[in-house]
Amino acid sequence: MTKGAMNLPNLLAFSRLLMAPLMLWLLAYRDTAPLQGIHASWLDYFAALVFVLASVTDFFDGYIARLCDQITPLGKIVDPLADKMLTLAAFLGLVVLGRADVFAIFLILSREFFITGLRVMIVGEGKDVSASWMGKVKTVAQMFAIGFLTMDWPGGTLLLWIAVAITLYSGYEYVRDYMRGR
Repeated sequence: MTKGAMNLPNLLAFSRLLMAPLMLWLLAYRDTAPLQGIHASWLDYFAALVFVLASVTDFFDGYIARLCDQITPLGKIVDPLADKMLTLAAFLGLVVLGRADVFAIFLILSREFFITGLRVMIVGEGKDVSASWMGKVKTVAQMFAIGFLTMDWPGGTLLLWIAVAITLYSGYEYVRDYMRGR
């Protein structure tokens, strides 16, 4: 494998950039001509499949990058961008469907934008901004909530609010650690 910009981990991250609008389309644009006539449950299945595939690429791009020493500056930008685009697409689509509470999504997205800005500032100071353990737990909690809500399974709303709590707490940790100079 090459350590160049277009290595396998970066290609996986770029694939997530393409899957995010597809997921949004499957959730939010069900009345468009290509999707008319497809039963809503099948659109849920397709959207969930896209989300699962994208989530798997998220795991493997980081794993391969670390295992094969293929971490690149491009990957450090594209990977979190792809993650944010995927969750944004999922949450917006779920709001359009009426399956996700708008205030819960507002809290999650506000935290994401704020922490992304903080991380950019920290990078500008030449410090490390690797994801914290709680940041990884936050991502998993959001993925479970999105999966349950996409499939319209019972417990999805509860999982969403649990994800909100974890998301806000992980944001607090980033701010606390920054203020402590870590």
